[in-house]
Amino acid sequence: MTITIDEVRESFEASPFFSHIGFEIIDFEAGNVLLKLPITEKLMNVNGTLHGGVHATMLDLILGMAIRSITKTRCSTINLNINYLAPSSTGNVVARGRILQQGYRTVTAEGEMYDQEGTMLAKGIGTFKLIR
Repeated sequence: MTITIDEVRESFEASPFFSHIGFEIIDFEAGNVLLKLPITEKLMNVNGTLHGGVHATMLDLILGMAIRSITKTRCSTINLNINYLAPSSTGNVVARGRILQQGYRTVTAEGEMYDQEGTMLAKGIGTFKLIR
């Protein structure tokens, strides 16, 4: 049974964790997914900036979303590497991901996070196992 891109999007939006953090899908088309997150006090670290774990979560999520928008297949993170480039403490952050390599069992993707001024905050690359 093949699922539609709308069903893939709805599966993310129905996730309790997704809504708890405060993510919002801006675009969700095959190969073109844009995710937004308003920075709130509950997401800050002790330095008063967006917590690195939020960066990791957002990048992990956008990579999985980019993969699923193309494959329409569930996936699981095997490896995730992140470079933290700049802090952010107000406004919104956005993330976009893209597939770099797709095999039958694994996919490698990269993603980037930006603040509302266009400053790149973090860049990540991950390998995911397709769950067929």
